[in-house]
Amino acid sequence: MKADAVAAALTEAHRSEWAFVLSATIRVAGDLDVAEECAQEAYVSALQAWTRDGIPERPGAWLTTAARNKALDRLRREATLRRKLPLLVEPATTHPHDPDDREDSVAMDWPDAAVPDDRLRLVFTCCHPTLAPEAHVALTLRLVCGVPTPDVARAFLVSESTMAARITRAKKKITEARIPYRVPSRAELPERLDSVLTAVHLLFSTGHTASEGDALVREDLCDRALHLARTLAALLPEQDEARGLLGLLLLTDARRATRTDDQGRLLLLADQDRTRWDHRATVEGLTVTARALAAGPPGRFALQAAIAGVHAVAPSFEKTDWPRIVHLYDMLIAAWDTPVVALNRAAAVAFANGPAAALPLLDELANDPRLADYPYLPATRADLLRRLGDAAGAAQSYRRAMELTANAAERAFLEQRLTEIGRTADAEPAPD
Repeated sequence: MKADAVAAALTEAHRSEWAFVLSATIRVAGDLDVAEECAQEAYVSALQAWTRDGIPERPGAWLTTAARNKALDRLRREATLRRKLPLLVEPATTHPHDPDDREDSVAMDWPDAAVPDDRLRLVFTCCHPTLAPEAHVALTLRLVCGVPTPDVARAFLVSESTMAARITRAKKKITEARIPYRVPSRAELPERLDSVLTAVHLLFSTGHTASEGDALVREDLCDRALHLARTLAALLPEQDEARGLLGLLLLTDARRATRTDDQGRLLLLADQDRTRWDHRATVEGLTVTARALAAGPPGRFALQAAIAGVHAVAPSFEKTDWPRIVHLYDMLIAAWDTPVVALNRAAAVAFANGPAAALPLLDELANDPRLADYPYLPATRADLLRRLGDAAGAAQSYRRAMELTANAAERAFLEQRLTEIGRTADAEPAPD
């Protein structure tokens, strides 16, 4: 078998099968670190075996079997070592890593589990509420998506050693706190699901507008978040918020190709070529969102998807139903009252009722310490003042937004706006 074909097959198997392989191996190993090592060893073994014997018909099943066998072999070696060194190891009636006991203990059914799927067990383990929130996305990327630690570190703008320590602490906490590797019960699911959906949404947001760097979008992170959202919606068909998140991500990501021009410069929604929006993703997003909204009182992700849907169906920016968007933001604030939602609502009010109507709303938000270093607050104020003809006030706010913005594409846009304001002010006649 040609090496290129094997390498391509392994790359695809890593992308599509990693979560299955790792989660199935955890059920044997009972330890995240051991399972991860065995899964990685299985992929290494596949490179040689597939080159010699050919690519198997079911690569995922081959890798899962290989990883589980490696885990069982390791556990048997450890059990043998303990039996041969009775004086050096404290005896125990049942060791948690005895292979003869492991299969029965972890393969048990969960009669009250919402969905008996190993991928979901892994996602919910990564997003367990006892873990630090910042660890949720990092663990999900590392364990569920198989992203190497250096790449996870780059996604969150920290050093590799810092991210490695963060992931290690989280995995150690899972072991020490005996966090169960399972899907929550139906009674636990609403509370636990929110942390999972939040982690996936944060992952998408991190890719949708990179906090630093030259590129506006991290396409790899957006794609991984969409994959996770699809998985959750498929495996949790009764959960409307899972559908709401998928709808939100599809409708937002449908505009990906039009958010920058050919030179990588930021394009606002008003300047995007709507004919280039991904029509298939838009239709799917609208369909999924409609199902989420029809099921009952909408949650925060379904409402955000509904807002994205209003933008998606508008024939032009000028013909957007801004009063409808303001109404949806009112509903969203009732369900999820955060300063960022209030800021987005203020921006919608500016388009529905004029920029002067939104300035008092921004004045109130300026007193919220949670937005003290949020660049979109001064950027929004600058845009309103620019539209009202207050060049000096707008310039001051643009400068403040630039101080808080690290993304090169966004900074370039703000600089352009600031330059345009200067030209406008220079062109105005001097007062009598």
